[in-house]
Amino acid sequence: MAQKPSIPKGTRDFSPEQMAGRNYIFDTIKSVFKKFGFQPLETPSMENLSTLLGKYGDEGDKLLFKVLNSGDAFAGVVPGELANSNALSMKVCEKGLRYDLTVPFARYVVQHQNEICFPFKRYQIQPVWRADRPQKGRYREFYQCDVDVIGSRSLLNELELVQIVDEVFTKLGVRVCLKINNRKILAGLSQVIGHPDKLVDITVAIDKIDKIGLDAVKDELRERGIDDAGINVIEPVLLLSGSTAEKIARMKEVLASSETGLLGVAELEELFGLISCADIKQQVEIDLSLARGLNYYTGAIFEVKALDWEIGSISGGGRYDDLTGIFGLPGMSGVGISFGADRIYDVLSGLNLFPEGAIQCTKVLFSNMGAAELRYTIPVVAQLRAAGIACEIYAESAKFKKQIDYAVKKNIPFFAIIGEDEMARGVVVLKDLASGEQREMEVSGLAEALA
Repeated sequence: MAQKPSIPKGTRDFSPEQMAGRNYIFDTIKSVFKKFGFQPLETPSMENLSTLLGKYGDEGDKLLFKVLNSGDAFAGVVPGELANSNALSMKVCEKGLRYDLTVPFARYVVQHQNEICFPFKRYQIQPVWRADRPQKGRYREFYQCDVDVIGSRSLLNELELVQIVDEVFTKLGVRVCLKINNRKILAGLSQVIGHPDKLVDITVAIDKIDKIGLDAVKDELRERGIDDAGINVIEPVLLLSGSTAEKIARMKEVLASSETGLLGVAELEELFGLISCADIKQQVEIDLSLARGLNYYTGAIFEVKALDWEIGSISGGGRYDDLTGIFGLPGMSGVGISFGADRIYDVLSGLNLFPEGAIQCTKVLFSNMGAAELRYTIPVVAQLRAAGIACEIYAESAKFKKQIDYAVKKNIPFFAIIGEDEMARGVVVLKDLASGEQREMEVSGLAEALA
């Protein structure tokens, strides 16, 4: 029996139409990145496990895809070692698929530090892999579109990320809310409630608030050793509303005893002061419940939600002060944000926001009426292609209906007819397949008509 074709759960095939939409997203994002002076970079799909492990927290480490050293990697493994996961990993798995683009970027910066001009501004558009449970809007293989600047602590860099988010989603026609918090504020909260050692526990729990709700977050905080007195301090902060000024004023009161927390509030205040000077079109707000689960964030953190389509965050990132330190280059502060291309595609598709030209590929299909007509048509098509107009010639000499059906199925808007009579008079009949209207014109005027 023939094997039924399938793909792994959490992955997807992309049709030509879908790829046209995805390329529209990539090209839009890339054009904005370049306007702000960011340069392209690519890193390998696989990294050494030593590069990846310990950078994403315990939960993140569990989602790493590990790669066997070879197809027969188990050949030298004795039965006793199979029970020892560490021994097994060291023997047969030394590499893993990248979990994100930020850690490989930090590795690259350290490895090539003598070749780089700092501050270093790079963008990177590549797939990443996570061994997560597949569900709506969550995949095991997905593309990230990252932009980072490293080697500068200036909050101007954070402002530029806000401007990039604003311009990207305005260009795509998506209404979003950019939520901003600061990890120093969360660190200050952990100090104020007397649990400075539980910052990671607190952020991991708070990061789930959109998924499991406030009550479940409070239960998880208790499970992680936070007492009710501490939860009573954290809860009103998570629910804090009002204007930017009101939120900042309230956090100065809550964090009065924490130098770290007050520094985070000051950074937020300065950043929103810069934002007020920029012509930002999208909604931007302080969200003190925003945590971002990754351990390496130390300052501003960002998350973007679509306002008109129910889905998880479609962009996120933050400031990291010492990510390169784990690779031997301490004190190299950076900040970045990642756009989730797959979720953005789902939003654009769900809201029908793809421009017609973004999906359409071929503009006109030329008829194939026989050998003589084909030889006449080939140079005509070549001239149109030279003018930047995508066109095809139907491959076989077939009935008109079959040729037109092909054009309709491929969403080609025009059908050009060149038969024996048209050849003799140097004209072409151009049929609009949407309206059914057709007109005759000289071949020389075809490019202008299709432009």
